[in-house]
Amino acid sequence: MEMPVVLPFPLLAPGSAFPEPFPEGAILTVDKPLGWSSFDVVNKLRYLITRRLGLRRLKIGHAGTLDPLATGLLVLCIGKATSLIEQLQADEKEYTGTLTFGATTPSYDRERPIDATYPTEHLTDALVQAAAQRFVGDIEQTPPIFSAIKVDGRRLYKNARRGDEPPPKARRVRVDVFEVGALRPVVPEEAESEPVLLNQKGAPIRLFPEYAQGLQCDFRVACGKGTYIRSLAADLGAAVGSGAYLGSLRRTRSGAFSADDAWTIPQLEAWAKGNLEI
Repeated sequence: MEMPVVLPFPLLAPGSAFPEPFPEGAILTVDKPLGWSSFDVVNKLRYLITRRLGLRRLKIGHAGTLDPLATGLLVLCIGKATSLIEQLQADEKEYTGTLTFGATTPSYDRERPIDATYPTEHLTDALVQAAAQRFVGDIEQTPPIFSAIKVDGRRLYKNARRGDEPPPKARRVRVDVFEVGALRPVVPEEAESEPVLLNQKGAPIRLFPEYAQGLQCDFRVACGKGTYIRSLAADLGAAVGSGAYLGSLRRTRSGAFSADDAWTIPQLEAWAKGNLEI
């Protein structure tokens, strides 16, 4: 993958050997697994590198949070490259996933169970696609209560998972592309499943089943910094009079970085041990 010339630190790409000596600053991209928080990934990479190098501490940060129920690209900055985090966070990001119409959840995704249902008989592909275009451009958006935004110095998701839900304030964000595909019924297997426990660190993270009577469609979004795809889902559902939540989400791109060129967690574990066979 071609690196932007403005980045003065090396990209540690999958398939490369563990660098000796380790650079003072470096960039590394990870395909975040379902159920992991962005902080979980940062902690994992810090553990692997510090153990390999015999260090007590190492500065690592990420350039854009992904929710636990999202997968895909997480850009990590190591050492002196953490000075680039603000610059990289401003890059355009691209997402794909599914939207589910006919119900809403308090988290705008499947982290919480359905709290209300709505009719879907009036929905058509044309209606949904036309409504989606109303959310392209500079728009006002209210972040979900289950988000990483701080209110009174505390992350909203930490308050929400403990039952304390201070309302977030609306803010202006930019959506460059919002494409939605054809409507289809919810996959029966996903609707019949029980909640799945994905992460037990801190407040448990669960994946609740899909709404069996709902309709789904695929989507693609390209957007600027601070845009919440879960809020787009909820706002689109309200616009078409059926309610909606985010069924699944994957970040595929951030600036010049692609999820296709990112490390998996098993690859990172092998890399830190000097084993490039995985």
